[in-house]
Amino acid sequence: MSPLVLQSDFGLDDGAVSAMYGVAVGVSSTLRIHDVTHNIPPYDIWEGSYRLAQVLTYWPEGTVFVSVVDPGVGTERLSIVARTRTGHFVVTPDNGTLTHLEAIFGIAEIREIDETRNRRPGSEESYTFHGRDIYAYTGARLASGATTFEEIGPGVDVSSMVKLPAHAPERQGEKVVGIIDTHDVRYGSLWTSIPRTLFRELGVEHGGRVTVRIQHHGSVVHAAQLTYAHSFAAVEVGESLLYVNSLDRMAIAINRGHYARAFSLGSGASWHVSLDAAR
Repeated sequence: MSPLVLQSDFGLDDGAVSAMYGVAVGVSSTLRIHDVTHNIPPYDIWEGSYRLAQVLTYWPEGTVFVSVVDPGVGTERLSIVARTRTGHFVVTPDNGTLTHLEAIFGIAEIREIDETRNRRPGSEESYTFHGRDIYAYTGARLASGATTFEEIGPGVDVSSMVKLPAHAPERQGEKVVGIIDTHDVRYGSLWTSIPRTLFRELGVEHGGRVTVRIQHHGSVVHAAQLTYAHSFAAVEVGESLLYVNSLDRMAIAINRGHYARAFSLGSGASWHVSLDAAR
């Protein structure tokens, strides 16, 4: 018996998430069911992809995740279960949801869900709630041990899975570049794709100054010099800083402020960021 962890863009204003819970409990009343979040912005596959990567390795090996951000529900897109190189399982549509997991942790194997065996009985004519009828049901069967990964369905070539456009962080001369992967939703910090280990190649120590430049669709939309600090309290209230976030990646914030809102900045593959030691 493994934990079952659910994520979706359904919100909590109606019964959709409760229905997924109900289907899972119907498979096994002893399942331990938890949530990543159900507040992914509607249809935002990129955000769903990132939030999976944010939490994956804090859960034990063998944990089964169900992620449903599925604007293509009812189309020909595949329903799959992926096994990551960390030993976790993800039940999801093949629509880019695995992008960050593949880039950060690696995907070891994928199987297409055989819906003749892995679908809630009586739901065969339902085409708009696969989160309940296929993904929650299959995830619960896998987490409870009612089925094995090998029994889910035929194998799928990992190289053929759908990935969202993204640019890997890299060193370019005297600077490191990446993208703004997402925002710290509540506090507005910019979470970049640049790992701490890559940034350290610049030789900047805590207390040093860093030049930040942000481009959107090729145009510079923001530039600033920030202090590289251990934590928010290392700078004055209202002062900006560069720090290492909880995913060991570089992030940009205002102490007790909302950086993204203050400078009207977004996130995703079109938002590029560069860091270099201030001269």
